[in-house]
Amino acid sequence: MKSQYFYKSVLALAILGLASCKPSAESVNTVVPNKGNADFSRYIAVGNSLTSGYADGGLYLDGQKNSFPLMIAEQMKTVGGGSFSTPFFQDGQADGSGYKYITGFNADGTPKIADQNTHTAVRGQVTIPGFGPVTLFTKYTGDLNNYGVPGIKLAHITYAPYGNLNGFYERLLPGNAGTNNTKYLDFVTAKPFTFFSMWLGNNDILGYATGGGVGDVPTPKGDFAALYNLAVSTLKKGGTGGAGAKGVVATIPDVTATAYFRTVTLASILATVHASPGGAAVENIYIQPVSGPARPATAADLFILPLGSAGLIGKADPKGPYGLSPYNPIENQYVLDKDEVAIVNDYVASYNATIRSVAAANDLAIMDANAMLKEYGSGKVVNGAVVSGAYITGNLFSLDGVHLTPMGYAITANGFINAINAKYGSSIPIVDVTKYRGVKFP
Repeated sequence: MKSQYFYKSVLALAILGLASCKPSAESVNTVVPNKGNADFSRYIAVGNSLTSGYADGGLYLDGQKNSFPLMIAEQMKTVGGGSFSTPFFQDGQADGSGYKYITGFNADGTPKIADQNTHTAVRGQVTIPGFGPVTLFTKYTGDLNNYGVPGIKLAHITYAPYGNLNGFYERLLPGNAGTNNTKYLDFVTAKPFTFFSMWLGNNDILGYATGGGVGDVPTPKGDFAALYNLAVSTLKKGGTGGAGAKGVVATIPDVTATAYFRTVTLASILATVHASPGGAAVENIYIQPVSGPARPATAADLFILPLGSAGLIGKADPKGPYGLSPYNPIENQYVLDKDEVAIVNDYVASYNATIRSVAAANDLAIMDANAMLKEYGSGKVVNGAVVSGAYITGNLFSLDGVHLTPMGYAITANGFINAINAKYGSSIPIVDVTKYRGVKFP
């Protein structure tokens, strides 16, 4: 069965939206740049995949060049900011870890998505005893300001062996996997700095959510609070030899509001089934909850994006067609039921309460990423371009449905800049989001 999750006119809509861009308050800076009461001479960015520029299911050169910290740093140069070094992948290895891209469209308007991995920076793989295989990337050497590490959780920032378990972090360290013993928090504070942004905590709930509540578990709330306090208090010292630093932190977005959870819906699955031969009589889609017998899915159940391309729905099986029979329900790994959604919402609310409390106690700027992504995700016109959380057509989320497009990262950069300006009396110019693309079409 072919998916009906996308509109046939997706390409035309996106082109028209971008072509109609007009100057507005979000792209025109009329204020005189001023640093206020902050020092931006050495800015560092601490965080996870969102900080690194990760997009389309991978970390690659084009994504790194469109990271929100790099955009912020460029704007900071107008108010005394210094150089900003990003651990770019080397020439000839621009595909980085590999990523997804659109090759074209099927007759029904669905996208053809492939893996781009011709020129990766993969240097090999190593098996870490007690952990498993770790993909290694070409080492980066040189100055560093963007410390974004895809996959990192707060629990990892003080875990000395972490440089052996995460290839994205390992490539930044001098030692090879199996020999590293540098804590992430020590690594980012090894040199003095005057200003920092910190966006940590997303992965502490994301893995649980994207895994359908299977496998990964949320970081305990008490552990999250203790580690977040430690991270902020350490960063405020300004690094080894530093004289103290000011900074900005960000809340955690509602992960269930991303395209990853809002593209494949019960209605879209039923529509596809009903349009297939012999599917008109199907009344229910069945799922396997965390516990108990299979049950009919409801609109409160959130299906993950990969289910739409897995080709499983209706697949013949002795137990019955996949997802259409209570004896062969959609596996729990593909769906967040209402109880699991409630767990995600509870942890996100708790984590964000901690972030706001710590920011206030340490007199830091705070960027409400949760509110910002909900605002843009619900639909908004930005300089003539329509931005929403819709998969592919929305310009906000990249092809993995969680990470942002260059345009999404530009919007995020402006969220940070506005928060910094409001807190420190500065007037850093905002980013012109019209210079950055949404999803890239062939």
